[in-house]
Amino acid sequence: MEFVLLVLLLSLVFCISAVAVFRRRAWASAAVHDGQQPIIEIRDRNIARRALMDHADAFCNRPLNIFPVALVSGRRRRHSDNLTSVPYGPRWRALRCTLNAAVLHPSRLGHMDPLRLEAMDALVADLRVRCGGDGGVVREIVVRDILNAAVFPLVARTCFGSGVDDAHVRAMRDLLRAFVLSVDGAKDFAGSKMAKLLHWRRWRRFLAFRGKQAELFLPLINARRNAANRQLTLSGGLTPYLDLLLDVRVPVDDKDDDIASGKALRPLTDDELVSLVSEFLGAGPGTVVSSMEWTLAHLVLQPEVQDNIRREVDAVEGALSEAHVRQMPYMRAVVLESLRLHPPIPFALRDVPDQAGAEVVGCPAATVTVVPTEGARAHFNLGEIGRDKNAWTDPDAFRPERFLVGGEGEGVGLVPGPKEIKMMPFGAGRRACPGGGLATMHVKSFVAALVREFEWAPPSGGGAIDLTELDGFFKVMKTPLRAAVTLRRQRG
Repeated sequence: MEFVLLVLLLSLVFCISAVAVFRRRAWASAAVHDGQQPIIEIRDRNIARRALMDHADAFCNRPLNIFPVALVSGRRRRHSDNLTSVPYGPRWRALRCTLNAAVLHPSRLGHMDPLRLEAMDALVADLRVRCGGDGGVVREIVVRDILNAAVFPLVARTCFGSGVDDAHVRAMRDLLRAFVLSVDGAKDFAGSKMAKLLHWRRWRRFLAFRGKQAELFLPLINARRNAANRQLTLSGGLTPYLDLLLDVRVPVDDKDDDIASGKALRPLTDDELVSLVSEFLGAGPGTVVSSMEWTLAHLVLQPEVQDNIRREVDAVEGALSEAHVRQMPYMRAVVLESLRLHPPIPFALRDVPDQAGAEVVGCPAATVTVVPTEGARAHFNLGEIGRDKNAWTDPDAFRPERFLVGGEGEGVGLVPGPKEIKMMPFGAGRRACPGGGLATMHVKSFVAALVREFEWAPPSGGGAIDLTELDGFFKVMKTPLRAAVTLRRQRG
């Protein structure tokens, strides 16, 4: 009996080791199980193009639960969707159009200038004070902290309007930061009831976040809903995102004929509004800060790249408006190269509805023997796809020049076209992240301001810059960037 148990134990260890090796070595795709749904990991850009472009209809939905544990369940579940989780269809289109109308359409980026310039000035002023205002040196500044403090208020005011006070902004930032950290650790108790029992305190704290979000956001939502003059635009002519959400109407049954007839439409539920606001405030700052930190890390490591940006920035007279930043080809190349190497979201998630879909992404029937009724999950590994040695020369090197005229990345942008995928930092296909353009403009603008005013260098103590990646809710530097910052010149 003991011998049999020993054999079974050794067999189990061997199987677990084999799965780990398979996941490390398989390039096209791998099928594993996370205790809930089979996961098919995609690292091949050609398979990604086939799935997201050629078979877009089959890969137009994201998994119902993107978190390890559902925050909302039961009857409320489908009336608490955000843009990430809502099924593809008329409700998704209504929400996507609302977001575009608020801030994301390219024609709206210039209207963000007053808010963006205000946030950039605040960040520069903060760093100038730390530098002593007279060419002093800041040693070992934790870059992520100061970036978060500058970017989050910009996104919060884009959502709620300029009138939201600093105390509410700080409360939102603290709550969502704690939520992101909690999501990253939720996998420890997501696999089984036993895991929830073992980690019951963390499980209860995780589930409590939904109530905390509602407690914080609903009074602000109701205040805007009941305001006598709600359509108060932000400086620059933008309407706050929340105001547009309060006006949008979605189909009751999520059917196209409801939209066409103008009947059976409803306002968004409180659960949906809380979800959409949380999504906007969580995803927006996270992607921008992650991308800025990676970009600054490479500028610290490669001062010649920093100098090239500075020459481009110094040629601008006056404020670094969207129109000026858009005319900086080298800055664009630097940010694209940073996004290629370090996409802010580690994985693009899609539902795989049936066995035919699993075979599209390279898993034959022998690999996924049974796809359950809720389907499998495809995880498109955005970092691996952007480092394909068949698409890029020396793919692990930071070389912005590859995106300049004549380079191998000329013509490659944030969202790939239908014929080829060489990188997809914000996903691809119908459910690509809609905020890539806005996030990239924020990154370019803030980096331009920081390079214009300051010299960025490694810490004076000689500490190395660690480019090890940590894949969680966002792809971040495992060791937060510390840099020495020197005030370059007085502002005119």
